[in-house]
Amino acid sequence: MIHITECPRDAMQGIHDFIPTDRKIEYLNALLKVGFQVLDAGSFVSPTSIPQMSDTAKVFDGIAKHVENTKILAIVANKRGADAAVEHQIVSILGFPFSISETFQKRNTNSSIKESYGRVEEMLDIANKHQKELVVYLSMAFGNPYGDSWSPNLVADHAHKLVEMGVQSLSFADTTGISTPESVSSLYRALAPELPKTKLSLHLHALPEDIVAKTIASIEAGCSNIDAALKGFGGCPMATDNLTGNMATEKIVQWCDQNAIEHGLSKVALDEAERIASLLFAEYH
Repeated sequence: MIHITECPRDAMQGIHDFIPTDRKIEYLNALLKVGFQVLDAGSFVSPTSIPQMSDTAKVFDGIAKHVENTKILAIVANKRGADAAVEHQIVSILGFPFSISETFQKRNTNSSIKESYGRVEEMLDIANKHQKELVVYLSMAFGNPYGDSWSPNLVADHAHKLVEMGVQSLSFADTTGISTPESVSSLYRALAPELPKTKLSLHLHALPEDIVAKTIASIEAGCSNIDAALKGFGGCPMATDNLTGNMATEKIVQWCDQNAIEHGLSKVALDEAERIASLLFAEYH
């Protein structure tokens, strides 16, 4: 059994044309019928940096009555964002991007790695007080394009330190799509035994032709939590000008079906959400 976290927030955040709030609500409500365990649905970050997500509070108000068994995740970059997120009862999970690249962390969250450890402490305090979960995304986990130091040991060092602080959920993120099936498998196989009590996920960006290979590598390495987005839309606008999209949900589901791997999703609802996604992202891109 694998669990797919659907990431419409990641799919939409880099789109230049502003998607109207009611269209976002329509799409998220369709996704809520699919049966995803987690929906990465919005973010409380600077509207100057990510203008597409400036209406997240209104979007969350619009989907509130449709949230049942799916947990809603909101990305936050600082205490102010976390405080705003926990005001919404439907938010179950706070997501904090923590890059092991000093350059990218400053670019993405306007903070150094040292300062970001302090922010993690704040996030943990807020999450615990409001009975929320916290997932920390270890971005640039498979390398970075900025020339900063990188190695699997460096990833492991940060992962262990975060867990020692109290983080119970980590997602290894390939921000720029430079991972390979081999590097995905190697990193996950190395760290999973070292962090047996920590929920580990993979948030991979990929070219369309690499999606199946990275899916196979993830599952064969033992990962049961994979982030994806319908049609493979998205990517991180803070990383590069040419976005590398997400793992396409429908391709992962198709491969799982072909190999008798359970995913717990409604195919009928998934097909309808995919139809809406195709229309939405054809109009706004």
